[in-house]
Amino acid sequence: MKKSYDDDSINYIPYNTFGVVLGTSKYLYGGGINAYFKYRIDAACSLFFHNKIRYIIVSGDNREKNYNEPKMMKKELIKKGVPPNFIYEDFYGINTLYSIIRVNKIFNQKKFTIISQKFHNERAIFIGNCLGLDVIGFNAKSLTFDSKTQFREIFARIKALWDIILSFQVL
Repeated sequence: MKKSYDDDSINYIPYNTFGVVLGTSKYLYGGGINAYFKYRIDAACSLFFHNKIRYIIVSGDNREKNYNEPKMMKKELIKKGVPPNFIYEDFYGINTLYSIIRVNKIFNQKKFTIISQKFHNERAIFIGNCLGLDVIGFNAKSLTFDSKTQFREIFARIKALWDIILSFQVL
């Protein structure tokens, strides 16, 4: 299995042309900024400005009229100084599997850096490896891994395994 790198290992992470920021909502349900969103954007900027990636794909959900993860991520990256012509939007990355498959099929990339929190990167790297891709992860700063997140991640990993089994029947 390929490795994921923490933000303190920025000098050791290998270069990839593309980095993929996996989607999450900018705002929490109760209001306020979602720290997972903020930290993923910060991690993508860090990779970009340290010349560890050249382009950024923001991949996420936009199934509802007033909810667009890629658009929110791109806007935030531009605010932090990433030129818009280095950012590509993937509006159909509705889950981790779709995001990884689409980077390969739509953007023609077999080798790229996945940008999310460590628990999410582990799942995304597993999916990428199962699909025969050469992916690494860059771990954005995380929050305390609470019981709700742990519980959700258990089911997300089971679903990822199930998705992989089903995707091999489709691919």
